[in-house]
Amino acid sequence: MWNLPNIITIIRIALTPVIALLPFIQGYGPKLIAFVLFVVTALTDLLDGYLARSRGLVTDLGKLLDPLADKLLLLAALVPIYGIARERQGVYGIPFWGSIPLWVCLLLLGRELAMTVFRRYAQSRGVVIAAGRAGKLKTTIQNIFIGSIFAWFAFKDAARSMGWEQSAFGRFWTEFHGGFVAVALAAAALLTVYSFVVYLVKYRALFSARSR
Repeated sequence: MWNLPNIITIIRIALTPVIALLPFIQGYGPKLIAFVLFVVTALTDLLDGYLARSRGLVTDLGKLLDPLADKLLLLAALVPIYGIARERQGVYGIPFWGSIPLWVCLLLLGRELAMTVFRRYAQSRGVVIAAGRAGKLKTTIQNIFIGSIFAWFAFKDAARSMGWEQSAFGRFWTEFHGGFVAVALAAAALLTVYSFVVYLVKYRALFSARSR
């Protein structure tokens, strides 16, 4: 059970509290490290899955730990994002949104919980719900949003400490990066709902089977 993919997954789980805590530390350095760690952790999610499938190393432990690691990473990222953006909107405010709304955080987390329950229900009826294109796209956009807002926190701290705020570069990057974060947030929320609806529609026969 302790093969390379499972070890990578355990390392991902171990990094989640670090990612959650670093953004709360003052200065752009810890926030930049949180951004790098999040990107590395998100990429290793692809790596451990590829290694497990390509080398025939799929185990029951891996099936348990991999989705757990994904959900813990999402929770670890949303806690500082919500707390920091809401508490200090004047510094880290997101264009149009101001801060990440609580309902968006609950939507992202609730969708993962609902899909877990739905998959378990389907499995009890002998149906395996594999990750579809909509779900994979949702995960990709969601990770882009989280990565971009960690980088946004780091940039805002760096701009203040290095005096970039009123420079041409500072103004341009504030508008570009801030706009990107706002669009990524909207896209992540929409795809979260869309991907869940796609699964419900695709496997709607499971509900009709229950009513018979």
